[in-house]
Amino acid sequence: MHRKLPIFYSALLLTGVNLLLRLAGTSFQVYLSGRIGPAGIGLLQLVLSVGSFATVAGIAGVRTATMYLTAGELGKKRPENVTRILSACFLYSILCSGGAALFLYHMAPRLAESWIGNPETVPALRLLAAFLPASCLCAVMTGYFTAENRIGTLAAVEVGEQLCSITLTMLALKLWAGQDAGRACQCVILGSSLSGCLTLCTLVLLRNREHPETGEPFPIGRRLLQAAVPLALADVLKSGINTAENLMVPRQLAKNPAIADPLASFGTVSGMVFPILMFPACILFGLAELLIPELARCAAAGSKTRISYLTRRGLKIAMLYGMAFSGLVYLLSDSLCLRFYGSQEAGRYLRLYAPLIPMLYCDAITDAMTKGLGQQRACVRYNILTSAMDVTFLYILLPKYGMEGYFFSFLITHLVNFILSLRRLLKITGEHLPAHIPTLALAATLAALWGARRLGTVSAQCVVFLVLLFCLFTLLQVCRKEDFLWFARLITAKNRKKYQDMPSAG
Repeated sequence: MHRKLPIFYSALLLTGVNLLLRLAGTSFQVYLSGRIGPAGIGLLQLVLSVGSFATVAGIAGVRTATMYLTAGELGKKRPENVTRILSACFLYSILCSGGAALFLYHMAPRLAESWIGNPETVPALRLLAAFLPASCLCAVMTGYFTAENRIGTLAAVEVGEQLCSITLTMLALKLWAGQDAGRACQCVILGSSLSGCLTLCTLVLLRNREHPETGEPFPIGRRLLQAAVPLALADVLKSGINTAENLMVPRQLAKNPAIADPLASFGTVSGMVFPILMFPACILFGLAELLIPELARCAAAGSKTRISYLTRRGLKIAMLYGMAFSGLVYLLSDSLCLRFYGSQEAGRYLRLYAPLIPMLYCDAITDAMTKGLGQQRACVRYNILTSAMDVTFLYILLPKYGMEGYFFSFLITHLVNFILSLRRLLKITGEHLPAHIPTLALAATLAALWGARRLGTVSAQCVVFLVLLFCLFTLLQVCRKEDFLWFARLITAKNRKKYQDMPSAG
Protein backbone atom coordinates (compact mmCIF):
# COMPACT_ATOMS: atom_id res chain seq x y z
CA MET A 1 0.00 0.00 0.00
CA HIS A 2 1.35 3.39 -0.96
CA ARG A 3 2.37 5.82 1.72
CA LYS A 4 0.73 9.21 2.05
CA LEU A 5 2.42 12.22 3.55
CA PRO A 6 0.99 15.09 5.59
CA ILE A 7 0.36 18.18 3.50
CA PHE A 8 3.44 19.98 4.85
CA TYR A 9 5.82 17.19 3.88
CA SER A 10 4.06 16.73 0.54
CA ALA A 11 4.43 20.45 -0.11
CA LEU A 12 8.08 20.25 0.91
CA LEU A 13 8.67 17.43 -1.56
CA LEU A 14 6.85 19.24 -4.36
CA THR A 15 8.83 22.36 -3.52
CA GLY A 16 12.10 20.58 -4.13
CA VAL A 17 10.84 19.01 -7.33
CA ASN A 18 9.38 22.27 -8.64
CA LEU A 19 12.64 24.03 -7.82
CA LEU A 20 14.61 21.42 -9.75
CA LEU A 21 12.25 21.48 -12.72
CA ARG A 22 12.08 25.26 -12.84
CA LEU A 23 15.86 25.50 -12.63
CA ALA A 24 16.21 23.06 -15.51
CA GLY A 25 13.56 24.89 -17.52
CA THR A 26 15.11 28.31 -16.94
CA SER A 27 18.57 27.00 -17.82
CA PHE A 28 17.14 25.53 -21.01
CA GLN A 29 15.49 28.87 -21.82
CA VAL A 30 18.87 30.55 -21.43
CA TYR A 31 20.39 27.95 -23.78
CA LEU A 32 17.69 28.60 -26.38
CA SER A 33 18.05 32.37 -26.16
CA GLY A 34 21.76 32.04 -26.88
CA ARG A 35 21.10 29.73 -29.81
CA ILE A 36 18.27 31.50 -31.67
CA GLY A 37 18.41 35.03 -30.20
CA PRO A 38 15.62 37.29 -28.86
CA ALA A 39 13.71 37.32 -32.17
CA GLY A 40 13.76 33.51 -32.32
CA ILE A 41 12.61 33.35 -28.70
CA GLY A 42 9.79 35.73 -29.61
CA LEU A 43 8.70 33.46 -32.47
CA LEU A 44 8.88 30.40 -30.21
CA GLN A 45 6.73 32.18 -27.63
CA LEU A 46 4.08 32.86 -30.28
CA VAL A 47 4.04 29.19 -31.37
CA LEU A 48 3.90 27.98 -27.77
CA SER A 49 1.15 30.48 -27.05
CA VAL A 50 -1.02 28.97 -29.81
CA GLY A 51 -0.06 25.51 -28.58
CA SER A 52 -0.92 26.42 -25.02
CA PHE A 53 -4.37 27.57 -26.09
CA ALA A 54 -4.98 24.29 -27.93
CA THR A 55 -3.78 22.30 -24.92
CA VAL A 56 -5.97 24.23 -22.50
CA ALA A 57 -8.95 23.71 -24.82
CA GLY A 58 -8.16 19.99 -25.00
CA ILE A 59 -7.78 19.61 -21.25
CA ALA A 60 -11.02 21.57 -20.78
CA GLY A 61 -10.74 21.77 -17.00
CA VAL A 62 -10.44 17.99 -16.54
CA ARG A 63 -7.24 18.05 -14.46
CA THR A 64 -8.66 20.17 -11.66
CA ALA A 65 -12.01 18.38 -11.98
CA THR A 66 -10.24 15.04 -11.51
CA MET A 67 -8.49 16.34 -8.40
CA TYR A 68 -11.70 17.85 -7.04
CA LEU A 69 -13.91 14.79 -7.62
CA THR A 70 -11.31 12.27 -6.46
CA ALA A 71 -10.55 14.24 -3.31
CA GLY A 72 -14.26 14.54 -2.60
CA GLU A 73 -14.81 10.78 -2.78
CA LEU A 74 -11.75 10.14 -0.62
CA GLY A 75 -12.97 12.69 1.89
CA LYS A 76 -16.28 10.81 2.08
CA LYS A 77 -14.44 7.47 2.52
CA ARG A 78 -15.56 6.05 -0.84
CA PRO A 79 -12.30 5.14 -2.64
CA GLU A 80 -14.03 2.47 -4.74
CA ASN A 81 -15.72 5.26 -6.75
CA VAL A 82 -12.41 6.65 -7.99
CA THR A 83 -12.21 4.17 -10.89
CA ARG A 84 -15.57 5.37 -12.19
CA ILE A 85 -14.39 8.96 -11.89
CA LEU A 86 -11.22 8.26 -13.87
CA SER A 87 -13.15 6.47 -16.61
CA ALA A 88 -15.50 9.40 -17.00
CA CYS A 89 -12.62 11.87 -16.99
CA PHE A 90 -10.76 9.85 -19.64
CA LEU A 91 -13.80 9.80 -21.92
CA TYR A 92 -14.37 13.52 -21.44
CA SER A 93 -10.70 14.24 -22.13
CA ILE A 94 -10.59 12.11 -25.30
CA LEU A 95 -13.60 13.91 -26.75
CA CYS A 96 -12.33 17.40 -25.92
CA SER A 97 -8.69 16.84 -26.87
CA GLY A 98 -9.61 15.02 -30.10
CA GLY A 99 -11.74 17.95 -31.22
CA ALA A 100 -9.04 20.47 -30.32
CA ALA A 101 -6.37 18.43 -32.13
CA LEU A 102 -8.40 18.17 -35.35
CA PHE A 103 -9.10 21.89 -35.31
CA LEU A 104 -5.46 22.78 -34.75
CA TYR A 105 -4.21 20.40 -37.47
CA HIS A 106 -6.52 21.76 -40.17
CA MET A 107 -6.14 25.40 -39.15
CA ALA A 108 -2.33 25.29 -38.82
CA PRO A 109 -1.59 26.95 -42.21
CA ARG A 110 -3.98 29.80 -41.56
CA LEU A 111 -2.78 30.27 -37.99
CA ALA A 112 0.87 30.27 -39.06
CA GLU A 113 0.39 32.76 -41.88
CA SER A 114 -2.28 35.10 -40.54
CA TRP A 115 -1.73 35.01 -36.77
CA ILE A 116 1.92 34.11 -36.19
CA GLY A 117 3.12 35.69 -39.42
CA ASN A 118 5.57 32.91 -40.30
CA PRO A 119 4.50 29.99 -42.57
CA GLU A 120 7.53 27.97 -41.43
CA THR A 121 5.73 27.26 -38.13
CA VAL A 122 3.06 25.05 -39.78
CA PRO A 123 4.93 21.76 -39.12
CA ALA A 124 5.41 22.70 -35.46
CA LEU A 125 1.69 23.36 -35.00
CA ARG A 126 0.70 20.09 -36.70
CA LEU A 127 3.22 18.18 -34.63
CA LEU A 128 1.65 19.60 -31.50
CA ALA A 129 -1.82 18.61 -32.75
CA ALA A 130 -0.68 15.00 -33.26
CA PHE A 131 0.40 14.63 -29.62
CA LEU A 132 -2.34 16.76 -28.06
CA PRO A 133 -4.67 13.91 -26.87
CA ALA A 134 -1.82 12.19 -25.02
CA SER A 135 -0.89 15.43 -23.25
CA CYS A 136 -4.47 15.94 -22.13
CA LEU A 137 -4.86 12.37 -20.86
CA CYS A 138 -1.67 12.88 -18.90
CA ALA A 139 -3.40 15.79 -17.15
CA VAL A 140 -6.10 13.40 -15.90
CA MET A 141 -3.54 11.06 -14.36
CA THR A 142 -1.53 13.82 -12.69
CA GLY A 143 -4.78 15.17 -11.24
CA TYR A 144 -5.57 11.74 -9.80
CA PHE A 145 -2.13 11.20 -8.25
CA THR A 146 -2.22 14.68 -6.71
CA ALA A 147 -5.64 14.07 -5.15
CA GLU A 148 -4.41 10.71 -3.83
CA ASN A 149 -1.45 12.54 -2.27
CA ARG A 150 0.94 10.27 -4.19
CA ILE A 151 3.40 13.11 -4.29
CA GLY A 152 6.58 11.05 -4.17
CA THR A 153 5.53 8.98 -7.18
CA LEU A 154 4.36 12.01 -9.12
CA ALA A 155 7.52 13.95 -8.33
CA ALA A 156 9.78 11.15 -9.60
CA VAL A 157 7.81 10.83 -12.82
CA GLU A 158 7.81 14.59 -13.44
CA VAL A 159 11.57 14.83 -12.93
CA GLY A 160 12.07 12.02 -15.44
CA GLU A 161 9.74 13.74 -17.90
CA GLN A 162 11.59 17.06 -17.69
CA LEU A 163 15.01 15.48 -18.10
CA CYS A 164 13.79 13.41 -21.03
CA SER A 165 12.22 16.47 -22.66
CA ILE A 166 15.35 18.59 -22.37
CA THR A 167 17.62 15.76 -23.56
CA LEU A 168 15.53 14.97 -26.63
CA THR A 169 15.08 18.63 -27.50
CA MET A 170 18.77 19.48 -27.22
CA LEU A 171 19.69 16.42 -29.27
CA ALA A 172 17.25 17.40 -32.03
CA LEU A 173 18.47 20.99 -31.98
CA LYS A 174 22.07 19.92 -32.35
CA LEU A 175 21.55 17.28 -35.04
CA TRP A 176 18.87 18.94 -37.16
CA ALA A 177 17.66 22.42 -36.32
CA GLY A 178 20.86 24.45 -36.17
CA GLN A 179 19.91 28.12 -35.64
CA ASP A 180 16.70 27.91 -37.68
CA ALA A 181 13.86 29.27 -35.50
CA GLY A 182 11.13 27.27 -37.29
CA ARG A 183 12.95 23.98 -36.81
CA ALA A 184 13.76 24.93 -33.22
CA CYS A 185 10.02 25.22 -32.54
CA GLN A 186 9.51 21.69 -33.90
CA CYS A 187 12.32 20.35 -31.73
CA VAL A 188 10.89 21.89 -28.55
CA ILE A 189 7.41 20.49 -29.24
CA LEU A 190 8.74 17.05 -30.22
CA GLY A 191 10.86 16.72 -27.07
CA SER A 192 8.08 17.77 -24.70
CA SER A 193 5.45 15.64 -26.49
CA LEU A 194 7.47 12.42 -26.49
CA SER A 195 8.33 12.84 -22.82
CA GLY A 196 4.66 13.51 -22.07
CA CYS A 197 3.70 10.23 -23.72
CA LEU A 198 6.24 8.44 -21.55
CA THR A 199 4.74 10.06 -18.44
CA LEU A 200 1.22 9.00 -19.43
CA CYS A 201 2.26 5.37 -19.93
CA THR A 202 4.13 5.33 -16.61
CA LEU A 203 1.24 6.76 -14.59
CA VAL A 204 -1.32 4.43 -16.17
CA LEU A 205 0.87 1.41 -15.42
CA LEU A 206 1.33 2.53 -11.80
CA ARG A 207 -2.42 2.92 -11.40
CA ASN A 208 -3.14 -0.53 -12.87
CA ARG A 209 -0.56 -2.17 -10.60
CA GLU A 210 -2.71 -1.19 -7.61
CA HIS A 211 -5.55 -3.48 -8.84
CA PRO A 212 -8.12 -0.83 -7.87
CA GLU A 213 -11.65 -1.77 -6.89
CA THR A 214 -14.54 -0.64 -9.03
CA GLY A 215 -17.64 0.47 -7.18
CA GLU A 216 -21.22 0.35 -8.32
CA PRO A 217 -22.18 2.73 -11.17
CA PHE A 218 -23.29 6.13 -9.96
CA PRO A 219 -24.20 9.39 -11.74
CA ILE A 220 -20.80 10.98 -12.30
CA GLY A 221 -21.41 12.70 -15.62
CA ARG A 222 -23.30 15.67 -14.25
CA ARG A 223 -20.83 16.20 -11.40
CA LEU A 224 -17.93 16.05 -13.85
CA LEU A 225 -19.52 18.60 -16.14
CA GLN A 226 -20.35 20.89 -13.22
CA ALA A 227 -16.74 20.77 -12.06
CA ALA A 228 -14.99 20.82 -15.45
CA VAL A 229 -17.11 23.04 -17.69
CA PRO A 230 -16.80 26.25 -15.62
CA LEU A 231 -13.06 25.64 -15.37
CA ALA A 232 -12.88 24.91 -19.09
CA LEU A 233 -14.71 28.12 -19.94
CA ALA A 234 -12.46 30.13 -17.64
CA ASP A 235 -9.23 28.47 -18.78
CA VAL A 236 -10.09 28.51 -22.50
CA LEU A 237 -11.24 32.11 -22.33
CA LYS A 238 -8.17 33.19 -20.39
CA SER A 239 -5.78 31.22 -22.58
CA GLY A 240 -7.51 32.34 -25.77
CA ILE A 241 -7.31 35.98 -24.83
CA ASN A 242 -3.70 35.55 -23.68
CA THR A 243 -2.91 33.97 -27.04
CA ALA A 244 -4.63 36.83 -28.85
CA GLU A 245 -2.67 39.26 -26.70
CA ASN A 246 0.65 37.60 -27.48
CA LEU A 247 -0.10 37.54 -31.18
CA MET A 248 -1.28 41.15 -31.09
CA VAL A 249 1.66 42.55 -29.10
CA PRO A 250 4.33 42.43 -31.85
CA ARG A 251 1.93 43.95 -34.38
CA GLN A 252 0.90 46.78 -32.10
CA LEU A 253 4.51 47.38 -31.05
CA ALA A 254 5.44 47.71 -34.72
CA LYS A 255 3.31 50.86 -34.80
CA ASN A 256 5.62 52.45 -32.24
CA PRO A 257 8.48 54.20 -34.11
CA ALA A 258 10.80 53.93 -31.08
CA ILE A 259 10.88 50.09 -31.23
CA ALA A 260 13.19 48.75 -33.93
CA ASP A 261 12.45 45.02 -33.52
CA PRO A 262 9.00 44.34 -31.99
CA LEU A 263 9.45 40.54 -31.95
CA ALA A 264 12.76 40.87 -30.09
CA SER A 265 11.25 43.25 -27.51
CA PHE A 266 8.37 40.86 -26.93
CA GLY A 267 10.77 37.92 -26.67
CA THR A 268 12.91 39.79 -24.13
CA VAL A 269 10.01 40.27 -21.72
CA SER A 270 8.07 37.03 -22.26
CA GLY A 271 10.98 34.67 -22.86
CA MET A 272 13.69 36.17 -20.64
CA VAL A 273 12.19 38.36 -17.91
CA PHE A 274 9.12 36.32 -16.97
CA PRO A 275 11.00 33.00 -16.45
CA ILE A 276 13.32 34.69 -13.93
CA LEU A 277 10.46 36.64 -12.37
CA MET A 278 8.43 33.51 -11.69
CA PHE A 279 11.30 31.15 -10.95
CA PRO A 280 11.10 31.62 -7.12
CA ALA A 281 7.36 30.90 -7.31
CA CYS A 282 8.11 27.21 -7.85
CA ILE A 283 8.57 27.05 -4.07
CA LEU A 284 4.91 28.04 -3.68
CA PHE A 285 3.52 26.02 -6.56
CA GLY A 286 3.95 22.82 -4.56
CA LEU A 287 1.75 24.26 -1.82
CA ALA A 288 -0.77 25.61 -4.33
CA GLU A 289 -0.95 22.21 -6.05
CA LEU A 290 -1.82 20.47 -2.78
CA LEU A 291 -4.27 23.06 -1.49
CA ILE A 292 -6.85 22.21 -4.16
CA PRO A 293 -7.48 18.57 -3.10
CA GLU A 294 -6.82 19.34 0.57
CA LEU A 295 -9.50 22.04 0.69
CA ALA A 296 -11.84 19.87 -1.37
CA ARG A 297 -11.46 17.09 1.22
CA CYS A 298 -12.04 19.57 4.04
CA ALA A 299 -15.14 20.97 2.35
CA ALA A 300 -16.52 17.46 1.80
CA ALA A 301 -15.89 16.61 5.47
CA GLY A 302 -17.34 19.94 6.67
CA SER A 303 -14.12 20.96 8.43
CA LYS A 304 -14.56 24.75 8.53
CA THR A 305 -11.87 25.23 11.15
CA ARG A 306 -9.28 23.50 9.00
CA ILE A 307 -10.31 25.56 5.95
CA SER A 308 -9.92 28.76 7.93
CA TYR A 309 -6.50 27.68 9.17
CA LEU A 310 -5.21 26.80 5.70
CA THR A 311 -6.53 30.07 4.29
CA ARG A 312 -4.71 32.22 6.83
CA ARG A 313 -1.49 30.24 6.65
CA GLY A 314 -1.42 30.04 2.87
CA LEU A 315 -1.94 33.76 2.35
CA LYS A 316 0.60 34.77 4.96
CA ILE A 317 3.29 32.44 3.64
CA ALA A 318 2.76 33.67 0.07
CA MET A 319 2.87 37.33 1.14
CA LEU A 320 6.07 37.11 3.20
CA TYR A 321 7.80 34.88 0.69
CA GLY A 322 6.82 37.16 -2.18
CA MET A 323 8.13 40.26 -0.44
CA ALA A 324 11.46 38.64 0.35
CA PHE A 325 12.02 37.57 -3.25
CA SER A 326 10.70 40.83 -4.63
CA GLY A 327 13.58 42.62 -2.93
CA LEU A 328 16.13 40.01 -4.00
CA VAL A 329 15.05 40.04 -7.64
CA TYR A 330 15.11 43.84 -7.64
CA LEU A 331 18.68 43.88 -6.33
CA LEU A 332 19.88 41.12 -8.65
CA SER A 333 18.03 42.16 -11.81
CA ASP A 334 21.00 43.56 -13.74
CA SER A 335 23.42 40.85 -12.60
CA LEU A 336 21.05 37.99 -13.46
CA CYS A 337 20.14 39.22 -16.92
CA LEU A 338 23.73 40.11 -17.84
CA ARG A 339 24.99 36.72 -16.70
CA PHE A 340 22.21 34.66 -18.30
CA TYR A 341 21.34 36.65 -21.42
CA GLY A 342 24.00 39.35 -21.77
CA SER A 343 21.15 41.87 -21.98
CA GLN A 344 20.91 45.15 -20.07
CA GLU A 345 17.44 45.71 -21.51
CA ALA A 346 16.18 42.51 -19.88
CA GLY A 347 17.65 43.68 -16.55
CA ARG A 348 15.79 46.96 -16.82
CA TYR A 349 12.50 45.20 -17.46
CA LEU A 350 13.10 42.68 -14.66
CA ARG A 351 13.68 45.52 -12.18
CA LEU A 352 10.44 47.12 -13.36
CA TYR A 353 8.40 43.94 -12.78
CA ALA A 354 10.07 42.87 -9.52
CA PRO A 355 7.76 44.91 -7.19
CA LEU A 356 4.78 42.93 -8.54
CA ILE A 357 6.08 39.62 -7.19
CA PRO A 358 4.16 39.64 -3.85
CA MET A 359 0.86 40.20 -5.65
CA LEU A 360 1.58 37.53 -8.28
CA TYR A 361 2.59 34.92 -5.71
CA CYS A 362 -0.39 35.62 -3.43
CA ASP A 363 -2.66 35.41 -6.46
CA ALA A 364 -1.35 31.90 -7.25
CA ILE A 365 -2.23 30.69 -3.74
CA THR A 366 -5.59 32.47 -3.75
CA ASP A 367 -6.51 30.94 -7.09
CA ALA A 368 -5.70 27.44 -5.84
CA MET A 369 -7.78 27.88 -2.68
CA THR A 370 -10.83 29.24 -4.53
CA LYS A 371 -10.69 26.27 -6.92
CA GLY A 372 -10.37 23.86 -4.02
CA LEU A 373 -13.51 25.33 -2.48
CA GLY A 374 -15.50 24.91 -5.69
CA GLN A 375 -15.59 28.54 -6.81
CA GLN A 376 -14.95 27.86 -10.50
CA ARG A 377 -17.81 30.02 -11.76
CA ALA A 378 -16.49 33.04 -9.91
CA CYS A 379 -13.12 32.47 -11.60
CA VAL A 380 -14.89 32.53 -14.98
CA ARG A 381 -16.40 35.95 -14.27
CA TYR A 382 -13.14 37.43 -13.04
CA ASN A 383 -11.16 36.11 -15.98
CA ILE A 384 -13.67 37.47 -18.48
CA LEU A 385 -13.47 40.92 -16.93
CA THR A 386 -9.70 41.17 -16.55
CA SER A 387 -8.93 39.56 -19.90
CA ALA A 388 -11.22 42.00 -21.69
CA MET A 389 -9.48 44.84 -19.87
CA ASP A 390 -6.07 43.51 -20.88
CA VAL A 391 -6.91 43.31 -24.58
CA THR A 392 -8.34 46.82 -24.53
CA PHE A 393 -5.36 48.32 -22.72
CA LEU A 394 -2.82 46.61 -24.98
CA TYR A 395 -4.58 47.64 -28.16
CA ILE A 396 -4.69 51.27 -27.07
CA LEU A 397 -1.40 51.66 -25.21
CA LEU A 398 1.19 49.67 -27.19
CA PRO A 399 1.39 51.90 -30.30
CA LYS A 400 1.99 55.01 -28.17
CA TYR A 401 3.82 53.79 -25.06
CA GLY A 402 5.46 50.55 -26.22
CA MET A 403 6.55 48.08 -23.54
CA GLU A 404 5.75 50.58 -20.77
CA GLY A 405 2.13 50.27 -21.90
CA TYR A 406 2.49 46.49 -21.71
CA PHE A 407 3.64 46.82 -18.11
CA PHE A 408 0.75 49.10 -17.17
CA SER A 409 -1.79 46.67 -18.62
CA PHE A 410 -0.11 43.74 -16.83
CA LEU A 411 -0.19 45.58 -13.51
CA ILE A 412 -3.80 46.74 -13.62
CA THR A 413 -5.37 43.52 -14.84
CA HIS A 414 -3.47 41.26 -12.44
CA LEU A 415 -4.24 43.59 -9.54
CA VAL A 416 -7.96 43.63 -10.32
CA ASN A 417 -8.06 39.84 -10.67
CA PHE A 418 -6.22 39.36 -7.37
CA ILE A 419 -8.51 41.74 -5.47
CA LEU A 420 -11.65 40.06 -6.80
CA SER A 421 -10.35 36.54 -6.10
CA LEU A 422 -9.19 37.44 -2.59
CA ARG A 423 -12.51 39.10 -1.82
CA ARG A 424 -14.33 35.96 -2.93
CA LEU A 425 -12.08 33.69 -0.88
CA LEU A 426 -12.55 35.74 2.28
CA LYS A 427 -16.29 35.83 1.77
CA ILE A 428 -16.76 32.06 1.42
CA THR A 429 -14.39 31.22 4.27
CA GLY A 430 -15.65 33.97 6.60
CA GLU A 431 -12.10 35.18 7.21
CA HIS A 432 -11.20 38.78 8.05
CA LEU A 433 -7.54 39.45 7.42
CA PRO A 434 -6.06 42.33 9.45
CA ALA A 435 -4.88 45.17 7.19
CA HIS A 436 -1.96 46.11 9.42
CA ILE A 437 -0.03 42.88 8.69
CA PRO A 438 0.52 43.50 4.94
CA THR A 439 1.09 47.20 5.63
CA LEU A 440 3.82 46.49 8.16
CA ALA A 441 5.31 43.80 5.94
CA LEU A 442 5.50 46.22 3.01
CA ALA A 443 7.07 48.92 5.19
CA ALA A 444 9.65 46.45 6.48
CA THR A 445 10.50 45.33 2.93
CA LEU A 446 10.96 48.89 1.68
CA ALA A 447 13.09 49.82 4.71
CA ALA A 448 15.29 46.72 4.32
CA LEU A 449 15.68 47.41 0.61
CA TRP A 450 16.64 51.03 1.26
CA GLY A 451 19.22 49.97 3.83
CA ALA A 452 20.70 47.28 1.60
CA ARG A 453 21.06 49.68 -1.33
CA ARG A 454 23.53 51.76 0.70
CA LEU A 455 26.18 49.06 0.22
CA GLY A 456 28.44 48.58 -2.79
CA THR A 457 28.47 44.96 -3.93
CA VAL A 458 25.31 43.13 -5.00
CA SER A 459 26.07 40.05 -2.88
CA ALA A 460 26.46 42.20 0.25
CA GLN A 461 23.22 43.99 -0.56
CA CYS A 462 21.32 40.70 -0.76
CA VAL A 463 22.70 39.40 2.56
CA VAL A 464 21.97 42.67 4.37
CA PHE A 465 18.50 42.84 2.85
CA LEU A 466 17.54 39.38 4.15
CA VAL A 467 18.99 40.05 7.61
CA LEU A 468 17.26 43.42 7.91
CA LEU A 469 14.01 41.98 6.59
CA PHE A 470 13.99 39.17 9.15
CA CYS A 471 14.78 41.56 11.99
CA LEU A 472 12.09 44.04 10.93
CA PHE A 473 9.48 41.30 10.46
CA THR A 474 10.24 40.16 14.01
CA LEU A 475 10.34 43.64 15.59
CA LEU A 476 7.12 44.73 13.89
CA GLN A 477 5.51 41.39 14.86
CA VAL A 478 4.73 40.48 11.30
CA CYS A 479 6.25 37.14 12.29
CA ARG A 480 5.37 36.35 15.89
CA LYS A 481 6.43 33.75 18.40
CA GLU A 482 3.58 31.40 17.52
CA ASP A 483 4.67 31.47 13.87
CA PHE A 484 8.13 30.20 14.78
CA LEU A 485 6.62 27.59 17.12
CA TRP A 486 4.27 26.47 14.35
CA PHE A 487 7.17 26.00 11.97
CA ALA A 488 9.18 24.18 14.64
CA ARG A 489 6.29 21.74 15.15
CA LEU A 490 6.19 21.05 11.42
CA ILE A 491 9.81 19.99 11.18
CA THR A 492 9.82 17.98 14.42
CA ALA A 493 9.02 14.35 13.69
CA LYS A 494 7.71 13.78 17.20
CA ASN A 495 4.94 16.30 16.63
CA ARG A 496 4.05 15.22 13.09
CA LYS A 497 0.80 13.58 14.15
CA LYS A 498 -0.04 16.61 16.23
CA TYR A 499 0.25 18.79 13.14
CA GLN A 500 -1.99 16.49 11.14
CA ASP A 501 -4.73 16.80 13.72
CA MET A 502 -4.15 20.50 14.44
CA PRO A 503 -7.18 22.55 13.34
CA SER A 504 -5.77 26.01 13.81
CA ALA A 505 -2.80 27.96 14.99
CA GLY A 506 -1.58 31.52 15.45
